[in-house]
Amino acid sequence: MTNRRPATGSLLGLALGDALGYPTEFSDVPAILDAYGPWREMELPGHPVAYITDDTQMALAVARALRTGMGHGTLGPERFERPLREEFVDWYLSPDNNRAPGNTCLRACGLLRTGSRSWQDASQIHSKGCGANMRVTPLGLAPGLSDEQRAGAAQLQAGLTHGHPTGLAAADLTAHAVRLLAEGAEPTGLVGMLRSYAYENRETYHEAWLGDLWRRGEESTPQRFIARGWDECLGVLDRLRGALREPSPETDPCLDTGAGWIAEQALATALLCFLLFVDEPVLALRRAACTSGDSDSIAALAGAFAGAHLGADAWPKEWVERIEHRDELLGFGAGWDLA
Repeated sequence: MTNRRPATGSLLGLALGDALGYPTEFSDVPAILDAYGPWREMELPGHPVAYITDDTQMALAVARALRTGMGHGTLGPERFERPLREEFVDWYLSPDNNRAPGNTCLRACGLLRTGSRSWQDASQIHSKGCGANMRVTPLGLAPGLSDEQRAGAAQLQAGLTHGHPTGLAAADLTAHAVRLLAEGAEPTGLVGMLRSYAYENRETYHEAWLGDLWRRGEESTPQRFIARGWDECLGVLDRLRGALREPSPETDPCLDTGAGWIAEQALATALLCFLLFVDEPVLALRRAACTSGDSDSIAALAGAFAGAHLGADAWPKEWVERIEHRDELLGFGAGWDLA
């Protein structure tokens, strides 16, 4: 890692985007503009605390599970799945789980709570909601993981709740995007690199991490199962590439790449907001928060990308001082930046 402190910047960006998009999530753009004024001037809500949603809550759950799993040696499926299940159930039972959580996450975590049920049986196999990748950022930031570990763990954390192959692929692709940016990849080439990654992994089913999850789907082989997810991701990346050929910053990004309620659209629309304002991270968050779709998830991911690219100093200090869970976010970021 460099002095940019990309892990710190990415985690803070995730939480700040989440908080900025929290009050606008279920509104259309005219209603947002009417309530908050010009989108380029939107301010972080909440005094003295800017509250986050389930997006950041669950991202922190993934970070804690990752810390536990890696603390016991080489990260593998069992070492990650057990603490991840515990963290997700703790989130499910928490009195702070009152931030409009997604129904798929609630259903799956309720089933995981029994303990005797395999996670594959708890997974909601037909759901590819953005809960699969809104929380995956820590997998793109944690040092010391091989490419196979990072991809397998990203798909596993998605699969515990969202078993659809597109949820798995989009989570893997989101973590990979964060990793590329944290390592210094140029944003101008990012979409091409993500397309290449998707093609390379199109038929790679991480059986060690996913077990027989594919059998709950509707395909005849694990390769056909996972390829369906990568193909949908490639489709939305094509839409993103088209939107970037004639960028329109004043237009609702959801009109180009989707409303973000599902995983591949959350990734693409967040990337669009980031790439429209590569050197203006706060504007990227504001554009993402002023959208007609899942504004908090889109802004959270846009913030994760922008922070990974620009580092911790990308964000206004006054915003950082007010963000909920600030100390825990900074703690994870500092540890990963120093590793």
